[in-house]
Amino acid sequence: MITETIFGRVVSVAISIAIMALAPVHVLVADETPAASEEFLFYPLPPDLPKLQFLVSLSSALDVSSKRTGFRDFVFGGEENEGHLVNKPYGLDVFEGAVYVIDTRGNGWAVFDLANRKSRMVRPGGGGTLKKPLNISIGSDGTRYVTDSKREQVLVYDKNDRFVTAFGKPGQFNPIDVAIVNDRLYITDMAHHQVHALDKDSGEVILTFGGAGSDPGQLFHPTNIAVAPDDTLYVVDTTNFRAQQFSLEGEFIRAIGAIGSGPGTFARPKGIAIDKDGYIFVVDAAFENVQILDQEGGALMFFGAPGDARDSINLPTVVKIDYENVPYFQQYVAPDFDIEYLVLVASQFGANKVAVFGFGSLRE
Repeated sequence: MITETIFGRVVSVAISIAIMALAPVHVLVADETPAASEEFLFYPLPPDLPKLQFLVSLSSALDVSSKRTGFRDFVFGGEENEGHLVNKPYGLDVFEGAVYVIDTRGNGWAVFDLANRKSRMVRPGGGGTLKKPLNISIGSDGTRYVTDSKREQVLVYDKNDRFVTAFGKPGQFNPIDVAIVNDRLYITDMAHHQVHALDKDSGEVILTFGGAGSDPGQLFHPTNIAVAPDDTLYVVDTTNFRAQQFSLEGEFIRAIGAIGSGPGTFARPKGIAIDKDGYIFVVDAAFENVQILDQEGGALMFFGAPGDARDSINLPTVVKIDYENVPYFQQYVAPDFDIEYLVLVASQFGANKVAVFGFGSLRE
């Protein structure tokens, strides 16, 4: 669990937004010379204890921004079996040992199948043809729900990537993100500044909340949405520079953040994720980093920065937390650092299309 003791120094340091992204800690593998060793990249800066390690990046050919070799062969069994390119990622999800990444330019999604050591690119045709896909969420049965802002629909595909149906009529909503809760789909509607709950089977609208404005409970250009462990919803209220928490029935609970240039404030918030302890991860596309907030919305730390470094993120869009697939990335974890879960960040530009971090702690 994150503690104020660990992160207190980070929050207390007064810094400008121009240098808001923390530089990682570079640690050499024990018992190796610097010339022959691999550097491990940690956040935050000392003297605080490391809580996050950059592990690897999944890009257009599942490239690895590391001197370590073997991950590509591990996944694909050799370069001759590499998958298709991901040109401009937006949303992603993780399901049964595979990372699914939406390609807004490729009108489909890439599947980096770690469990089966292969990849594929899915570009649906016919009634399931995508025009501008943005986000993907995968149900427990493998059903894929993909938002398409140009079609103004949520498209549904089965576990075998076959098109099933599409929800939404012209002008009904402009869906950006979708979250699955029991028998409902919660979608953010940028056009009408609302969130709609749809019946997962029929697509019928069950309830709607929000509406244009800046008062508590109102929204202006909502983008991403996430479900917390306590079955509440966090909606990124992008043009109001905040995130808002709602009940599953659309009741306003609280707002987090405001416009600003320091920790705990936002310039262009987008992706959001909540871990099992209630800590909140928020992507900011303007700052090009990810902030971690405590359960009360207070800033704890932030990580990531634009550029060409192997752990960089450039115009990030979404962040996902995954507890199930840590073993596939264990080979990149530093000695004496225990990973609790993965943090995956998608970037629209730069070499690192998906940057994978491990959240954990040093072994005593």
